[in-house]
Amino acid sequence: MNPDIYAQHVADLVSTIPQTHAGEIGQAARLIGKCLDNGGVIQAFGSGHSEAVAMEIAGRAGGLVPTNRLALRDIVLYGGADRAELTRYDLERDPTVAHRILAAAPIGEPDLFVVISNSGVNGVVVELAQAVKERGHDLIAITSLAHSTAVASRHPSGARLCDLADVVLDNMAPYGDAVLPLPDGGAVGAVSTITSALLAQLVVTQVVRDQLEAGKVPPIYLSANVPEGDEHNLRLEALYAGRIRRGS
Repeated sequence: MNPDIYAQHVADLVSTIPQTHAGEIGQAARLIGKCLDNGGVIQAFGSGHSEAVAMEIAGRAGGLVPTNRLALRDIVLYGGADRAELTRYDLERDPTVAHRILAAAPIGEPDLFVVISNSGVNGVVVELAQAVKERGHDLIAITSLAHSTAVASRHPSGARLCDLADVVLDNMAPYGDAVLPLPDGGAVGAVSTITSALLAQLVVTQVVRDQLEAGKVPPIYLSANVPEGDEHNLRLEALYAGRIRRGS
């Protein structure tokens, strides 16, 4: 049980993923580039700790401006549900919640979805993925194939997130997420948030590279904590008025 061993696990994954996932990163970047060219918005959804990865995609310095972060709490913030509903232990397992999230979101026809779930088997995640594909949207998944393929889906269809996406980015987290086994069972040292965030940033970086090589100006946020950051960001956000939302 050594933090240095955990750090080495993470370092190995960080050095491996860019090489082993280059093809999928390129595919995801091309889909996002198409979305941007068509005036679309990237809709990012993750529940639980996966919401941290959605925050890597939507509304952060160095990231793309035309982005939204969807979340379970949207059913309260935008859908009018009682906030007590957020205390339901089975909320992320209820497929019907996915439709309520989508109904409350400012979604346009050219939009693309990035759905993040380490397990990829809970009802909300799978139902949301099915719904956006039925609507004709492109879908990128960030998930752990090792975990997802080792457990049964909790969705009535039996499908997993990885079965539905146009591009699957495997975060390479092990079954159970943590990498340091405990003597009496279980493990510590989760890696999925780190590796999923890395994949998200690699894709955004590739999108920007592709846009620059095509002679385009990518719509990128500056930090709000640098001079003129607010002015720059507000000017770009105004181009997507009514399409993107911030502060939730």
